[in-house]
Amino acid sequence: MSGFFQSYAVEVDIKDASNATCLYADWMMRFLITYESNNGDYKTTTLNLSSSVTHNGSVCGNDTQAALLAVQFGEGHSWSMNITKNNETYQGDFITLTYNTNDTAVFPDAKRKGPVTVLVKDPLHPVQLNTVFVCHNSYFFEAENITQIFWNVTVQAFVQNGTVSKKETRCPADRPTSAPTIPPTIANVTTASTTTLSPAPTSAPKPVENPDTGNYSLKSGNKTCFLATVGLQLNVTQNKPLLININPKTTVADGACGNTTATLKLNDGNSTLIGFTFAVKNTSASVQKFYLREVNVTLLNHLNGSVISSADNSNFSKWDAFLGSSYMCRKEQTLQINEDVQVHTFNLWIQPFLVEANKFATAEECIADSDLNFLIPIAVGVVLGFLIILVFISYIIGRRKSRTGYQSV
Repeated sequence: MSGFFQSYAVEVDIKDASNATCLYADWMMRFLITYESNNGDYKTTTLNLSSSVTHNGSVCGNDTQAALLAVQFGEGHSWSMNITKNNETYQGDFITLTYNTNDTAVFPDAKRKGPVTVLVKDPLHPVQLNTVFVCHNSYFFEAENITQIFWNVTVQAFVQNGTVSKKETRCPADRPTSAPTIPPTIANVTTASTTTLSPAPTSAPKPVENPDTGNYSLKSGNKTCFLATVGLQLNVTQNKPLLININPKTTVADGACGNTTATLKLNDGNSTLIGFTFAVKNTSASVQKFYLREVNVTLLNHLNGSVISSADNSNFSKWDAFLGSSYMCRKEQTLQINEDVQVHTFNLWIQPFLVEANKFATAEECIADSDLNFLIPIAVGVVLGFLIILVFISYIIGRRKSRTGYQSV
């Protein structure tokens, strides 16, 4: 079934005791949430704002109390942002999202039932007082299992004299750059609740070179628990093939480590999210290996936060190595996510479990690399053997010519 993601704009105008505006906000947002299903698989769904939104609990704030922008929507979902100020600026302090997995339209098969609350620090910079923050383009950030996406944002806290300011502070995404980001072309997207068809932006130019190799890591407390070195390239087949190189300089790593599963999430700051999930399997009573189990890819339209393409494959059994070691493959590899999306990896070296001293353990190499390492000395030996044979044949021919010369004398 095809259709559109239905996400509604929210406008909140909070008045003080004198009925003057003290907190104003108008924005759109949606959430990508990964949850565990009843059969143990992990799925990603989209939570949108509904047509009916309330703002109970929102408060103006003052010099000693933070302002609170709070909304409630759908089947028991809510979102809020604390906003603090000093003598010159105001700033979002932390954001709280509560989603309700009892909402079967969004979470049809969630294993965990009931409200789930996630608290994250607002990453945006302070805004001058008597200035309105504006961001038309989408911006997003990840925390735990959630990606929060915002666009068409207008916010001013601690409004002075009841009038929203004409002076604006723009987000980085709205500021012109020498090389603007152009999102990929459209694609049908299926989630747990609906399917979307986004407006068709201009496709990005095809990269002519392999992607740069990035170094990524995760920590559990103060200890590194996940190491990855890899160059990544997406191949998205839509109206025409599209290659996207992931830039490690703008990519942020997030995720989670565990004893039997580990997830690395990469957010390239350019509307691309890639997740790799690893698991542990028992190959015998006493031997365990890790392997790549799942890869998911999400492409976002930076203009309005809509999902351009979303693909997931949870049936991989690749990149396996003994637990306590690492896996290496310098050759290009292709992961087929679905019929429209591929992930190409280059110079891969990864260890999702049992990292010690912030260093990779001994690597088990892929067949392509190990075959190459095996074939090189063989090839050298064959060449040397061939040269020896040539020298020997030349020697025999020379000897025969010498004997013939003696006989003729």
